[in-house]
Amino acid sequence: MRILISNDDGYLAPGINALADALSSVADIVVVAPDSNRSGSSNSLSLDRPLAVQQAANGFYFVNGTPTDCVHVALTGIMGERPDLVVSGVNNGQNMGDDTLYSGTVAAATEAYLFGIPAIAFSQVMHGWLHVEDAARHARDIVLRQFDELDSPFLLNVNIPNLPYDQLGSIKATRLGRRHQAEPVIRTQDPRGRELFWIGAPGACRDAGEGTDFHATASGHTSITPLQVDLTHVAQLRRLQESFK
Repeated sequence: MRILISNDDGYLAPGINALADALSSVADIVVVAPDSNRSGSSNSLSLDRPLAVQQAANGFYFVNGTPTDCVHVALTGIMGERPDLVVSGVNNGQNMGDDTLYSGTVAAATEAYLFGIPAIAFSQVMHGWLHVEDAARHARDIVLRQFDELDSPFLLNVNIPNLPYDQLGSIKATRLGRRHQAEPVIRTQDPRGRELFWIGAPGACRDAGEGTDFHATASGHTSITPLQVDLTHVAQLRRLQESFK
């Protein structure tokens, strides 16, 4: 099995190093990741400048671009053979509900999916890398699951509680929950008195009921949510079609 690994926390992050260690025992891996933290970059491509690719002493490639850049460059410029699977993470913090729209971790997996390659995004629920090696071991178990019952390519979003391996609950197939709108921006000033704005914290959960990713992880389970790219609002489309007749 050939696996491409990427992330949005950067090639030095504990999560991607733990994931590479865990998967190297079961697959031939290639790691292509951003040179620095690119969290929240979503599916952006760098179209205003060329991208530089360097290789670290451990063999990881790092790119001065976004997670989507990394997977795009890996698939079309670095790897000689098409991978069987692309995995992203393990991210430092959850990517659930509306967060998936902003997540660079999910975006890296999505880019692979758009190329017709199965992809899985892995995140830990809490920040701080607590039990990240256990999360990576759990991620390896999920990769080995293979998901033959799903149409290929598939795009899966996985969130793992920060627990020791033997304390992790079962895996729950879930839908995305929802959050309230984000907290207001945080105002501050630079040394010259210019006003600056920091993006505020995510909002509280609005839909965290049974069956959601929020509910599963809060109960100590790993959530796994199948995603799709088609954003068409089918009901609204039908209404528009009727209105133009």
